[in-house]
Amino acid sequence: MPKVSLDIPSQLLDDLKTHVGDDKKFVSLADAVRTACRKLLDQLDEIDDLHGRRSRDSNE
Repeated sequence: MPKVSLDIPSQLLDDLKTHVGDDKKFVSLADAVRTACRKLLDQLDEIDDLHGRRSRDSNE
């Protein structure tokens, strides 16, 4: 799996870390970031579908 490095504002990172750990939504910071990326891509696909910019089977 490729690794990605990025800069992120401290406030955003601190907020994200409140959701990471035992008995929280994400098991790791990487899991939280991957999940957020997937959700964003799903939302962008829905927007593209609404505007006719993407066919239903273009990403399968």
